[in-house]
Amino acid sequence: MKTTVSEKGQITIPKALRDRLGLRAGQTLEMYEEGGRLVARKTSVRNGTDSVYGVLKLGAPTDTIMRTLRGDTDGG
Repeated sequence: MKTTVSEKGQITIPKALRDRLGLRAGQTLEMYEEGGRLVARKTSVRNGTDSVYGVLKLGAPTDTIMRTLRGDTDGG
Protein backbone atom coordinates (compact mmCIF):
# COMPACT_ATOMS: atom_id res chain seq x y z
CA MET A 1 0.00 0.00 0.00
CA LYS A 2 1.24 3.45 -0.83
CA THR A 3 0.34 6.92 0.41
CA THR A 4 1.60 10.42 -0.35
CA VAL A 5 2.88 13.01 2.10
CA SER A 6 1.01 16.33 1.65
CA GLU A 7 2.63 19.77 1.73
CA LYS A 8 1.56 20.00 5.37
CA GLY A 9 3.27 16.69 6.18
CA GLN A 10 -0.01 14.80 6.43
CA ILE A 11 -0.60 11.25 5.23
CA THR A 12 -3.72 9.16 4.70
CA ILE A 13 -3.64 5.66 6.12
CA PRO A 14 -5.36 3.36 3.60
CA LYS A 15 -8.81 2.16 4.74
CA ALA A 16 -7.92 -1.52 4.51
CA LEU A 17 -5.00 -0.94 6.89
CA ARG A 18 -7.11 1.21 9.27
CA ASP A 19 -9.75 -1.52 9.39
CA ARG A 20 -7.22 -4.31 9.93
CA LEU A 21 -5.50 -2.41 12.77
CA GLY A 22 -8.69 -1.07 14.35
CA LEU A 23 -7.72 2.57 13.86
CA ARG A 24 -10.58 5.02 14.35
CA ALA A 25 -10.97 8.77 13.92
CA GLY A 26 -9.25 10.54 16.81
CA GLN A 27 -6.89 7.63 17.52
CA THR A 28 -3.48 8.86 18.65
CA LEU A 29 -0.40 7.33 17.07
CA GLU A 30 3.17 7.49 18.29
CA MET A 31 5.53 8.13 15.37
CA TYR A 32 9.22 7.33 15.40
CA GLU A 33 12.10 6.35 13.17
CA GLU A 34 13.59 2.88 13.38
CA GLY A 35 16.38 1.75 11.09
CA GLY A 36 15.55 4.34 8.45
CA ARG A 37 11.83 3.47 8.50
CA LEU A 38 8.88 5.50 9.72
CA VAL A 39 6.97 3.52 12.33
CA ALA A 40 3.55 4.36 13.77
CA ARG A 41 2.25 2.70 16.94
CA LYS A 42 -1.18 3.05 18.53
CA THR A 43 -0.88 4.75 21.90
CA SER A 44 -2.57 3.53 25.04
CA VAL A 45 -4.98 5.54 27.16
CA ARG A 46 -3.45 8.98 27.77
CA ASN A 47 -3.99 8.88 31.53
CA GLY A 48 -6.00 7.01 34.12
CA THR A 49 -8.80 9.56 34.18
CA ASP A 50 -9.52 9.26 30.45
CA SER A 51 -10.56 5.62 30.77
CA VAL A 52 -13.30 6.43 33.32
CA TYR A 53 -14.42 9.88 32.14
CA GLY A 54 -18.22 10.02 31.95
CA VAL A 55 -18.78 6.69 33.71
CA LEU A 56 -20.72 8.11 36.66
CA LYS A 57 -24.37 8.97 36.16
CA LEU A 58 -24.97 11.49 38.93
CA GLY A 59 -28.66 12.24 38.30
CA ALA A 60 -28.24 15.93 39.19
CA PRO A 61 -26.15 18.89 38.07
CA THR A 62 -22.65 19.04 39.55
CA ASP A 63 -23.41 22.33 41.36
CA THR A 64 -26.35 20.73 43.17
CA ILE A 65 -24.28 17.73 44.21
CA MET A 66 -21.44 19.96 45.46
CA ARG A 67 -23.84 22.07 47.53
CA THR A 68 -25.26 18.89 49.07
CA LEU A 69 -21.81 17.52 49.86
CA ARG A 70 -20.80 20.84 51.46
CA GLY A 71 -23.99 20.93 53.52
CA ASP A 72 -25.19 24.15 51.87
CA THR A 73 -28.95 23.72 52.18
CA ASP A 74 -29.95 27.28 51.22
CA GLY A 75 -28.54 26.95 47.68
CA GLY A 76 -26.10 29.80 47.83
